[in-house]
Amino acid sequence: MIVRSLDELEALYDSPVPPGALIKEVGRITAHYRALIEASPFMALATSGPEGLDCSPRGGEPGFVRVVDEQTLLMPDHRGNNRIDSLRNIVRDPRVALLFLLPGSGTTFRVNGRAAISTDPGLLETFVVEGAPPRSAIVITVDACYIQCPKAILRSHLWNPAHHVDVEALPTSACMLAALKEAEQAKEPA
Repeated sequence: MIVRSLDELEALYDSPVPPGALIKEVGRITAHYRALIEASPFMALATSGPEGLDCSPRGGEPGFVRVVDEQTLLMPDHRGNNRIDSLRNIVRDPRVALLFLLPGSGTTFRVNGRAAISTDPGLLETFVVEGAPPRSAIVITVDACYIQCPKAILRSHLWNPAHHVDVEALPTSACMLAALKEAEQAKEPA
């Protein structure tokens, strides 16, 4: 059976929502939430635009996402694959969601807000890595933030080395790209 209404959906889950699930959501970065952001070396940035959705991994030294104040975060856009899907989306729809991971911890932290892209040279110089500033920085205005339930991290055994995948058994990026290129060339007329 496919759930087709909010009533059907809500009938499947506990009602009312447990108080702790609601009280943790606030419209600002608290001191505790700031500590999570500053400790995180990795986050996923979700955006939406006319071409569709994007969820991009972002990482750096802990604190690579900077807390300016209770309402503002800054994040450099360091070089990647140059697809700029997230940035294209932000230009046309500023809504963003960020999910921070903390290695070794079941805690995940979420921020929902609105973003803008800055090319201010003074700002970009503060994000220099390996001698190069990013081409832009993302300025995020916080609308809501909260910790997530740790159950998904715990169930996945994400940080448990005994459950890590054997990377030698996985295809490499180069192997996957070569196969895609070969398939594309096979489709070209001779």
